[in-house]
Amino acid sequence: STFAFICLILRLKHTHLKVIERIKQPISFEMELFEKKFRLSMSSKVALLNRITHYIVNRKGKQMRPMFVFLSAKMVSNGEMSERTYRGASVIELIHTATLVHDDVVDDSNQRRSFFSINALWKNKIAVLVGDFLLSKGLLFCIDSNDFDLLKIISVAVREMSEGELLQIEKARSLDITEEVYYNIIRQKTATLIAACCSLGAASVKPNSNDIETMRKFGELIGMAFQIKDDLFDYGTRKIGKPTGIDIKDQKMTLPLIYTLNNCSKNKRDWLVNSIKRHNKDPKRVREVIAFVKDSGGLDYAVLKMKDFQNQALKLIQHYPNSSYKEALEMMVNYVIDRNK
Repeated sequence: STFAFICLILRLKHTHLKVIERIKQPISFEMELFEKKFRLSMSSKVALLNRITHYIVNRKGKQMRPMFVFLSAKMVSNGEMSERTYRGASVIELIHTATLVHDDVVDDSNQRRSFFSINALWKNKIAVLVGDFLLSKGLLFCIDSNDFDLLKIISVAVREMSEGELLQIEKARSLDITEEVYYNIIRQKTATLIAACCSLGAASVKPNSNDIETMRKFGELIGMAFQIKDDLFDYGTRKIGKPTGIDIKDQKMTLPLIYTLNNCSKNKRDWLVNSIKRHNKDPKRVREVIAFVKDSGGLDYAVLKMKDFQNQALKLIQHYPNSSYKEALEMMVNYVIDRNK
């Protein structure tokens, strides 16, 4: 019944929030202080800008990225922190917010986390300018404090995110995507920002150390698993209900579909390509594609790959001493593939 389904969703949401709170627990003080510092970092002399940034701050999400920064810093330094760590977390959040504001303009999206997007409330021109403002604020934050090592980490991430998005657009037109190209796209588009969070956390407390590269790789692996999990949502799960098929409608090549295209007969492959290129707006055909991908083992293969990235990430931090920060990072890795949204 509808009532039972609503109860299930509410129960899952409550469980999900409890997990996030448990992960945050070792850095709860740092996260509170970070929020105050982050609000200050967004201030401007322009009243309109302050109204918009106030709106952005008040509809913040789970704040996973600052959490990655603080937990990484604390784990590699046995609980030490510095002002650089707070600056690093603020830079990541400023630049991540800027990319989200710009993404909503590009996607012509009117909502972000169940709230109206900036472009929906203030139109595209203002949204683009706000995104530019946040981006420049983030870069200047590093320059003003001579944190050039942190600036390099985040600048590389922004470049790779742009390249990943463009590569995905280019490949979607031809549908000639291999598994290797797919991994390149998600590494750049999604994983690179989480990699930047973890390496930036390590760099903020242990500059020029091997920990920076270890944590970069750790974050990258989590990001890969995170994106594959997102791909799987398009096909639905027992927990979240019906499949959406949005990726298929958008001609977005995801791992379950790539595996199926590469492991089916020529006739079925031609049918799949034709369905995605010419019938991707037909709900009945989209449902048929989803069913075929499931029956062909596309979802099972994607789950195996996701778990492989998860296990690789967990192995990378095994050598660090046991601590509440390490435990929280391990919970973060598991949360990435167990989440329901």
